[in-house]
Amino acid sequence: MDPIFTNTKGKKEHTYDAIVVGSGISGGWAAKELCEKGLKTLVLERGRNVEHITDYPTAMKSPWDFPFRLTGSRQDQAENPVQSSCSAYSEDTKPFFVSDRDHPYIQEKPFTWIRGYQVGGRSLTWGRQCYRLSDLDFEANARDGIAVDWPIRYKDLAPWYDYVEKFVGISGQAEGLSHLPDGQFLPPMELNCIETHFAKQVRQHYKDRLVTIARTANLTRGWNGRGPCQYRNLCSRGCPYGGYFSSNSATLPMAAATGNLTLRPDSIVAEVLLDAKTNRAIGVRVIDAHTKAVTDYFARVIFLNASTIATSAILLNSASSRFPNGLGNTSGQIGHNLMDHFMMGGAMGEHTDFADQYYAGRRPIGFYVPRFRNISPETQRKDYRRGFAYQGDGERAEWSDRYKLEGGFGADFKAKLAKPGPWTMFIGAWGETLPYFENRVALDDQKTDQWGLPLVKVALEYRENEINMRADIKESAEEMLTKAGFRNVQQFYYDLPPGSAVHEMGTARMGHDPKTSVLNAFNQMHDVKNVYITDGSCMTSSACQNPSLTYMALTARACAHAVEEMKKLNL
Repeated sequence: MDPIFTNTKGKKEHTYDAIVVGSGISGGWAAKELCEKGLKTLVLERGRNVEHITDYPTAMKSPWDFPFRLTGSRQDQAENPVQSSCSAYSEDTKPFFVSDRDHPYIQEKPFTWIRGYQVGGRSLTWGRQCYRLSDLDFEANARDGIAVDWPIRYKDLAPWYDYVEKFVGISGQAEGLSHLPDGQFLPPMELNCIETHFAKQVRQHYKDRLVTIARTANLTRGWNGRGPCQYRNLCSRGCPYGGYFSSNSATLPMAAATGNLTLRPDSIVAEVLLDAKTNRAIGVRVIDAHTKAVTDYFARVIFLNASTIATSAILLNSASSRFPNGLGNTSGQIGHNLMDHFMMGGAMGEHTDFADQYYAGRRPIGFYVPRFRNISPETQRKDYRRGFAYQGDGERAEWSDRYKLEGGFGADFKAKLAKPGPWTMFIGAWGETLPYFENRVALDDQKTDQWGLPLVKVALEYRENEINMRADIKESAEEMLTKAGFRNVQQFYYDLPPGSAVHEMGTARMGHDPKTSVLNAFNQMHDVKNVYITDGSCMTSSACQNPSLTYMALTARACAHAVEEMKKLNL
């Protein structure tokens, strides 16, 4: 919208050097970097405040402290059908997920939009797995003639991966793979005996595959005043030990320590304000989540980090005489090319060996099988492009998995369940989704939410490439388990709707050409130079790796660029 200065009397007190919209993983990083570089920075979070340690209400509770013993209620599942479908959602983690009833959206095609409206966003509930992209990924679109080329390559981002990893603390094992670059690792967690067996068998039977411990933002030793991980595997409740990386435990405290941070929760950003004469954003319009009062805030530079779908909604709602189709949308690409990894296809099986062994603690992550398809002429497939990576774990069947299947009652039944069952293994893949223009985010022109903002419409559909990849995922998983000596091996595919991986990406992609992309090589809008976007919406393709580490590296890099441009008076 063209600015209407309804609160000019308070403009001075509402003016900052920088505004960051969103306080999740990328927003927290933007806050830290900008504050540490001396900018008075306003962080706007649409949800409630969450203080590290004090606002983790379920962190130290036992299962019997919950009315439904962590199984949840049918009423809750009925009231929150979308959020409760997330594997991280439970009776103990519910405080960090939105209410589906209070925050509706329109599924033009099935799409699971998992959200956490609070300071820290989904950094409190994320899966914590951290993998670098490589030039296999950054060159993929250009190589395949799909969508547009990334405007960066691995060499551009490698030092920034180093930079963020040294702060976050990533535990992992170096493997020397060019298509999954090693990073700055803390000591890795350990594979258990059945996983070690599986890793050895995979090495023995395949030259192009390996099994490694997951690379994760769980600290295996104290790091930057946080951690270490206590192996409680209760991460999504919020960790009072700081054993994993979140905005609340890491970046936001660092930003606050500079004295340059102003954090405003319960602040819903409706739109970005534009000065049409200078073609620069001058601020944002904010709706108070409770009073619904409207306030404008002003800054020289704005970082949009509200998450992929929310950022796109803000841009589309920021229509003006200069940009009638949304802020900086001369390319017509904003809202399009939505991606999410498709998941939960693979295989599972049982093993009869190692009956005399067990494991200690509750390791919060499993193992990882890096991509091995379409990375060389020998691994090229004719039926699909790109690839997938497996995540999984091996464990002994516990009583909670067995009592319904095996049946019984009385003392003998209890004694039987007290003994661990056979070793089982699960491997499931996260597959790359190609960027299709028709997969999109849009605004409804009739329906609005309780704050008067247009409801978001989402549509994402998998196509032939993903379907063909899915078949290979299941067959390859079954083959690996069978060759490793597992029995009763079964393929599976849970046919979860898009969005279930909670890796939504695209909709404001980076690219070389302003006619076909939204952002340049530094995540700066082609059309509005003082607006940067570094959440998942900036992604030009999805790769198959968990993307959060890439968001962090892109954010740190973009902040450095923004500050240099401000010094040069270009912003």
